[in-house]
Formats: sequence, structure tokens, C-alpha cells
Amino acid sequence: MLQVGVALLLFASFQGFVLEHLPAPRLGLSAHTLSALQSVLLLALGLVWPRLHLSPAGSKAAFWLLIYSTFAILAAYVIGSVCGAGNQTMPLAAGSAHGSAFQETLIAVVAYSSGPTGIASFALILWGLRIKAQER
Repeated sequence: MLQVGVALLLFASFQGFVLEHLPAPRLGLSAHTLSALQSVLLLALGLVWPRLHLSPAGSKAAFWLLIYSTFAILAAYVIGSVCGAGNQTMPLAAGSAHGSAFQETLIAVVAYSSGPTGIASFALILWGLRIKAQER
């Protein structure tokens, strides 16, 4: 998880160089900010991970759900910024950037799929942070 966090930080750093060249630069800036935020989140959770009280299956599920959720929402923003689309799903970030029906549907499907997976992962992580009776 720490490696993924650092990789996202590197992605955010390089992405900053191309923002003004994107068809939807405001959406690109949102993707840049989102990837930086996600990198910090993954770094923090990576440091907390060894303290989680989860079964191996629960830990694996929480990890992969979090990774999917992280990259799905980031992919939606990146697709929108590169295609100049996304105002149906992300109107504040995309502004007037409107793509084809296929592009808008793709962005919506990818973006909306990140919500339930992220919530499930955070619920598992919260459950894993519970204090065991012997630690009280």
C-alpha cells in the first residue's frame, strides 16, 4: 500500500506538467489534486495496516476494495480530462466539458463503481481498528 501511495504521488507530480495541455484542464487539476489526496490516504493507511484486527480474508478484501476504489475514481477523472468530457457525472470539476454519449457513460460507470467499493473497504478498515478486550 505504501508503494501504491508513493506511485500516486509520483503520478500527481508528473500530471502537473500537462494540465494546461488537456482538453479539460480544470478536470485535470481535479484529477491532480485527487491523486495527491489519495496518495496521502494510502500512505497513512499503509502505516496503520499492521494494527488492523482483520482475518487474512478480511484484510485482503479491504485492501483490494480500497485499491479498486482509488483507481476507479481517479480513472474517471483522468478519462474526463483527456477526453474533454465528464460534465454529466462531475459537473463542478468538468464545467462545460461534454463528451460523446459513450464517453459520458464510461465516466459515469467507472466513477459510480468506486463508491460502494470504497465504502465497503472503509467499513472493513474501521472494523479492523476496533480495540480488542485484551488491549483495554
